[in-house]
Amino acid sequence: MKNKWAAFSLLAATQFVLILDTTIVGIALPPMGRELGMTAQDLSWTTTAYSLVFGGLLLLGGRLADYLGRRRMFVAGMLTFGLVSLIGGVASSGGVLVAVRAVQGLTGAIVAPAGMSLVMGIFRGDPALNKAMGLWGAVGGMGASAGVVLGGLLTDWFGWRAVFLVNTPIGLAVGGLALVMLPAVRGAGAGRGFDVAGALTSTAGLGLLIYTLTDATEAGWASARTLGLGALSLVLIAAFLLVERRSANPLVPLDVFRRRTLAAGNVIIMLVAASMQPIFFLLTLYTQDVLGYSATRSAMSVVAISVTIALTSSFLGGRVLTRYRVRATTVAGLVSITAGGLLYQRIDVRGDFLTTLLAPELLGGFGFGLLIGAVTVAATSQAAPDEAGMASGLFNTTTQVGISVGIAALATVAAAVSGDEPTPQALVSGYHAAFAGSAGLALLALVAALTLLPKHIKPAAAQPAPAPEPGAGKAPVA
Repeated sequence: MKNKWAAFSLLAATQFVLILDTTIVGIALPPMGRELGMTAQDLSWTTTAYSLVFGGLLLLGGRLADYLGRRRMFVAGMLTFGLVSLIGGVASSGGVLVAVRAVQGLTGAIVAPAGMSLVMGIFRGDPALNKAMGLWGAVGGMGASAGVVLGGLLTDWFGWRAVFLVNTPIGLAVGGLALVMLPAVRGAGAGRGFDVAGALTSTAGLGLLIYTLTDATEAGWASARTLGLGALSLVLIAAFLLVERRSANPLVPLDVFRRRTLAAGNVIIMLVAASMQPIFFLLTLYTQDVLGYSATRSAMSVVAISVTIALTSSFLGGRVLTRYRVRATTVAGLVSITAGGLLYQRIDVRGDFLTTLLAPELLGGFGFGLLIGAVTVAATSQAAPDEAGMASGLFNTTTQVGISVGIAALATVAAAVSGDEPTPQALVSGYHAAFAGSAGLALLALVAALTLLPKHIKPAAAQPAPAPEPGAGKAPVA
């Protein structure tokens, strides 16, 4: 199709907004709670509801894109996202806000895999796929940290309602532009039956697993509630695997896990997400609770990670991937992330941004920006044209599970080391332990890359193009 990069820019901007929305609300929670009379537990559900629905429905959203049409699902999701954000901006009760966040999670689960599979289709057969995948992964990484910064600025300047209202014109504009700029395509499996049982068990199992991991930081890893919910989530996931094994048209064909490169890409991104995402959470706590930064200053102190990711992925990631291929690029990125994680051991009660935080933030951002395109290519390189949405949904799901596992585990480690009544020094000791855990997860990802990724990977770009959606007329196909 013509204007590939214009279409990609629209999709990438949407991915940025969706990931940004996972964190933008966080910094607005205190004034939100004061105005609407929400308790701390009530406020926690504004975050949990989003991540729970988003993570639980990603597999289903990816397969729906394959069956019902990628552009169709993308447009429907973005229009819904814009409209429900308007409701959040004028909400008069906490219950409405929690419901809005749940629907935002639903739209994210629909749009994210549809958008990624559209990128795969637009650049299929094009050498520029490596660059596109690098940029695509990078905007997701930048969105999470940018959400903290933008949330602080919007809340300080316009009030907490602005973090919802800003999404309305974006959602409506993107939905309209998508009809003009994006190709109307869907996978070749669209005419087959739909795996309802697989959809139900995967959604329930993944959603409950993410809730359990999020709740474990409050309830305790060894509590009866955590153990019971964890066991139930595993039972549901086991039931999903059994359903998929017997289904004629499975939501996720189990043979995808036998595809070495695809499986390796998902394992690595899960470990990288578990290592990197908690860093934003830990740095927010460290800068505010130990260094005494304001919310806005604290948010600005993590900007170096986002900027480095953007610059690295834009100007270096794709070139390195094309020249040195997937495994070498991934390994180099993970070495940088691991080194950055270890450098966080230098934080103390008298630390500051320039001498303590900047160097590890640059190393982490550089490593992530370098490897994200390579890992994305690995996780999608063995997907058939009619599995693009499924592969995208699986990749997003493993990323979300990694984020949930990482934050829950490392927050628990930090709290356990700091103790019940922590002094600033005790807090720093807890953060040291958590950052060590982050570096350890990056090291595990490095081992996985060295042992699981093959030296040579056949790119998805060599695969044939998918078929146009029925009723799409003569719209260009990717």
